[in-house]
Amino acid sequence: MDAERQQNESALHSWLAGEFLLIALLSAALALWGAYPSLPSSFDLPRLLLALDTAIALASALVAVLTGVRFSVESSRMDLLLCAGFSLAAISIFAFEIAPTLGGSEIGKPEAWASLVARILSAILITAAAFVRGQVRRPDRALPTMLGACLLVLFVSWSGTRTLVQAVAGSESSSGAELPMTIAFALLALLFLGAMVGFGLRFRRWLEDLDSWLALAATLWLFSSLNFIFRPILPGEQAALGDFLRLLACVLLVVGVWRGIRAAEFGRAVAEERARVAGEIHDGLAQYLFALSTHLNMLRTGAELETVLPRLEEVAALAQQEARFAVLALSSAGGSAPFDAALHRYVEFLCADGKLEVDVEINSDIRLAPDEQIEVFRIVQEGLANVRKHANATWAEVKIGESSGKRTVTVRDDGDGLEQDASKPSAGQGLKNMRRRADSIGADFTVSSKPGTGTTLEVALRS
Repeated sequence: MDAERQQNESALHSWLAGEFLLIALLSAALALWGAYPSLPSSFDLPRLLLALDTAIALASALVAVLTGVRFSVESSRMDLLLCAGFSLAAISIFAFEIAPTLGGSEIGKPEAWASLVARILSAILITAAAFVRGQVRRPDRALPTMLGACLLVLFVSWSGTRTLVQAVAGSESSSGAELPMTIAFALLALLFLGAMVGFGLRFRRWLEDLDSWLALAATLWLFSSLNFIFRPILPGEQAALGDFLRLLACVLLVVGVWRGIRAAEFGRAVAEERARVAGEIHDGLAQYLFALSTHLNMLRTGAELETVLPRLEEVAALAQQEARFAVLALSSAGGSAPFDAALHRYVEFLCADGKLEVDVEINSDIRLAPDEQIEVFRIVQEGLANVRKHANATWAEVKIGESSGKRTVTVRDDGDGLEQDASKPSAGQGLKNMRRRADSIGADFTVSSKPGTGTTLEVALRS
């Protein structure tokens, strides 16, 4: 626990050092730029502006897609708001800044102001994402509804406020035109300051990697807005230094969200692994414990000790055996014991009384994924258990190799074979369990048998 706490504190201190260094560098650059008004703050290069707008729109769209993927995995409210915010940003840039330019016309004041309003609304959603908690109850409906609301907001910002925007943008007084822009960029700066603090606090509390990347991106957006405060420029007029910071923030977020998706997938894999372990316990050890409880209740209700005691001893031995098998299976899948070593140990334990001889042949070049290891182990266990209980066999073979370009697992015996009328229900249930396990890893399961000639089980694994 102490080692984990030290690791967490080290990660937090590293992030804080990086954040303070970034703020110091951006502050120094902003101070230098403010102290020397002769330094260029914008560039009248339409192609550069179009390239920047396109790159920011594409990066925002990619972040929206990635956060949407994260939302589909975790159903987090934060991911929903981030997806909506970046979708709004990407759509507004394309609709109000890129599309008019590609159409061969200049960006008008109404389009520029509509883009700025959409930028503020996007910032509101992103900042709100830093402070929300929990999951969405109906994720299948939430994302389409939120995206539809974004489109509605764009339409309202364009049509509902167009008259007011034209009046403000068309003011002949330069100071009168700059004041609303300064207020708008100041509001953006305040929003991104809140986002920076919010995501920083989230990272401090939960140490989730994505929160640190979002805090860094919010810092870049904050200083981008500060640049526009000192020298206001409407979107689409000229390429500004703040646009480069916006692009850098989006690129950082693409990396951060991708890492977040990988972490979410790992978390889901852990949850699936827990469910699988629970299933192993339920299908194996829990059944024997239930049998023990049943026989103890029989003693409590007056059953003869001489009758129940042998059954109790047998069930206890089987429960102990099952516990050992489960440990072998789970340790082989978890990586704490090699799969082939675990399988050999199981066979040695099964054949300890000398009633059955089992040969094991494993091709060292064959690689099994963790999910394949546990299911193959259980299929082999079930197959050999059927051989021992029902086949009257003296010899069996387990072979893991390659056949016709596919990885195969084969269990073969010299027993009586399977009867066509399936008169052995236990063996039949065992075959159903093996087929179900094979299906769970995308493998094909086949049985070849004739009475008196033995039985061959084969599992053909996915490529």
